[in-house]
Amino acid sequence: MSIDTTSTRVGQPEKSTPAPSTLESKPLSSYTLKKRLWRPYVTPFDEIIAKKCQGQGTAEDPYIVDWLPNDKEDPQNWPSAYKWTTIFVVSWMTLAVALSSSAYSGGITDIMIDFGASRELVIGGIALFVVGFAFGPLFWAPLSEIFGRRIVYIISYAFLTLWTGASAGSKNIGQLLVFRFLAGLFGSSPLANAGGTITDVLNANQRGLGMAFFSAAPFLGPSLGPITGGFLGLTQGWRWIEGFLCIFCGVLFIVGILFCSETYAPMLLRRRAQLLSKVTGKVYRFRGDAKKPLDIKSMFKMSLIRPWKFLFLEPIVTILSVYTALIYGILYLFFAAYPIIFQSGHGWNTGIGGLAFLGVLVGTIISVLLSIFVSNPQYVKVAKKKGGRADPEDRLPPAMWGGALIVIGLAGTAATDGPNVHWIAPIIFGVPFGCGIIVVFLSILGYLVDSYTIYAASVLAANSVLRSLFGAAFPLFTVQMFEKMGVHWGVALPGFLSLACIPATYVFYKYGAQIRAKCKYSADAEKQMGMIMAARMAQAKQEDEEARAEGKEVVYQPAQGEGVDVEVQPTEQEGGLGRISSRAGEYAPRASFSGTRPVSVPNPENPTSTIVGSTSASATAGATGAGATGGGPSTGAPLSRVATHQHHDWTTYEALAGRDENDLEDEERVRLGELHEQFDGRLKK
Repeated sequence: MSIDTTSTRVGQPEKSTPAPSTLESKPLSSYTLKKRLWRPYVTPFDEIIAKKCQGQGTAEDPYIVDWLPNDKEDPQNWPSAYKWTTIFVVSWMTLAVALSSSAYSGGITDIMIDFGASRELVIGGIALFVVGFAFGPLFWAPLSEIFGRRIVYIISYAFLTLWTGASAGSKNIGQLLVFRFLAGLFGSSPLANAGGTITDVLNANQRGLGMAFFSAAPFLGPSLGPITGGFLGLTQGWRWIEGFLCIFCGVLFIVGILFCSETYAPMLLRRRAQLLSKVTGKVYRFRGDAKKPLDIKSMFKMSLIRPWKFLFLEPIVTILSVYTALIYGILYLFFAAYPIIFQSGHGWNTGIGGLAFLGVLVGTIISVLLSIFVSNPQYVKVAKKKGGRADPEDRLPPAMWGGALIVIGLAGTAATDGPNVHWIAPIIFGVPFGCGIIVVFLSILGYLVDSYTIYAASVLAANSVLRSLFGAAFPLFTVQMFEKMGVHWGVALPGFLSLACIPATYVFYKYGAQIRAKCKYSADAEKQMGMIMAARMAQAKQEDEEARAEGKEVVYQPAQGEGVDVEVQPTEQEGGLGRISSRAGEYAPRASFSGTRPVSVPNPENPTSTIVGSTSASATAGATGAGATGGGPSTGAPLSRVATHQHHDWTTYEALAGRDENDLEDEERVRLGELHEQFDGRLKK
């Protein structure tokens, strides 16, 4: 089917003269993307080009490309089965990388014999792999925002497979260590981007299960590694451990090529804009590219420098990152300690020795179940009591009892890891240890995100770098420590260090609000959040006024957290115009560290009725700014409509978009451009 190019096309000015295009000789259907295994859902091109676009189609005022209603290519609209297939693939990719870090431990003795190297030097193969974990994500995360997630996964796994295969063929210990480092560096992209993929495809109501499923992979992998590597090393030798990992990663590489779809919306829309421009001769742009392209150099500079700034200048980040790094380091310490306890102490061979990690593995699985069925429901309950938005400190209770589980596990292991005690005892005590490390890990990361909101990405990067460095360092001194202190004190010392960290969670739980007020970036984040909430309140009230102007009934209700949303419903009366539930109560500010006082939001429908919330000095100050008068950013997508994993990115977006552009630093301008692209430009200056 051909099209009459002299007629006015939807989305273009009526009197404009169309530029030369390829539409004159080809049917619209020929421009529809071809279906592939990795792209099974496509939107007909005639539907895409028929969409009315904002703009004039010129370089100065390009047409703005966005998703169509129920767009088949929008990952959020994919069928649930395909969404979970995508999550399954990236989660397996994450697990395989984590498995590769520890399976190597099953061949340590063979490597020592083959290369005549010391145990400490050979253990460096674990350490260097984890060092790659520390620095790889600093590069892979921004690359995925520039080129898309699919290509980054494929390239990353191609090199992971290559370097793992090279490790299997190493001719000396030096080659082996270098190849292990490169494998960790290139293979770490799932650690940086798998969470983003899950965010891309799941909405807020589905996110909890998806993230719980994914979060288990980085811990299940290290626990499974010694079991897999132990039996392979015993029966086939250390080279086949690396060979198996190469085959495993190679299979996932092929699976990724065939089934790993592109999920990053800005990249998909950018490609659509390029196709529209090519076909029509007009200028189409993805919203994030409309005004200013991303500065790649500044993006990488910010990604590499800012995490260190938070790590050294923010006490909250420093203390809690040290805590999570310590427990992560202890986990990797056991890769060198368990062979001493069970193989040297109980006479087990390498294969059976790997089974000692079953206790930690079971604890890991239990922790995921606790997060889904205990910790998260408790947090939701607290949030509802506080009007839908809990304080950051409400994230910490799981870390309190989780920290106790870690100490119990280490204390029990220290008391029972001698050769005169039955071997089952230290394995049983591995259960509370494995459970506690993930409970503490997830709790503290949640607290950091809530405390730093607009800066959370840099804070999490800082935590990840320090955690990986500890994981790399601890196995290196384990052997010497156990030789000098013995197996009992070798485990007891990490237990005492863990015990010393527990009070930090209690201190932050009780005094966290005051501490955050004295931390520069946390205080600034709180201030910006106050302004954001004021802007949202103003926008919600504006929506109410527009709805009433259309003759709809506006129903007011207190904030209830997730689930409070604008919902147009038909009335029972014939010819009724409908009704909406106001979102104003959703944005009643929460209690803050600056001191709280109740505020009442007038109900325009009934002047004698109010919506009661609480606010802080900083939030009140924000309410008197541009946002309160409606001059802030347009908040077309409130927090409850944004995926939970993206909450901190969204709040960063709103805070930066609501500030005067002249007040933004270069790094903040770059970040605003990134978020403008990530959220399809939903906010306008």
